[in-house]
Amino acid sequence: MTDKSIEKQSTKEMQYSPEYFMGEALKEAHKALAIGEVPIGAVVVYHNNIVGRGFNRRETSKIATTHAEMTAIEMANKELGKWRLTDCDLYVTLEPCPMCSGAMILARVRHVYFGAFDPKAGAAGSLMNLLTDERFNHQPFVTGGVLKEECQALLKDFFKRLRSRNKADKAVREALKKSQL
Repeated sequence: MTDKSIEKQSTKEMQYSPEYFMGEALKEAHKALAIGEVPIGAVVVYHNNIVGRGFNRRETSKIATTHAEMTAIEMANKELGKWRLTDCDLYVTLEPCPMCSGAMILARVRHVYFGAFDPKAGAAGSLMNLLTDERFNHQPFVTGGVLKEECQALLKDFFKRLRSRNKADKAVREALKKSQL
């Protein structure tokens, strides 16, 4: 093998690495951030092709189930024309919640990759572990911590800005209230 063929091969392998697809999920998370949503993104991958994309839209849609994973799963179901996603992997920037973990189990997702851990609502090992619970008829493989730092940083920055904004809004409300007295 020549150096160029090795370079092409490693570029192709890198393109289809978990980090590559988590990078695609991060692009979806940035879409959520752009509309003021909690920046969580997800992609569903079938034979190295993205067949489903989603980002968090709960606040803008006013629908509790519009999590990134749910949207990506629904898009993949439509794209593939089937509800079983047995040959699919799902990449999400934050550890899935119980609802999304349940959807992954029901859809028979093969492998779930997530970025940041979620100690408050994570159902892939942090708070509980639904995805590998052998009482269910399907357990996907689970890999956590893919591009963890990038995923965590995006979420931390979002919530830091949100707290600052809320603090400023509260100060304005208090000032208005005092001026009306």
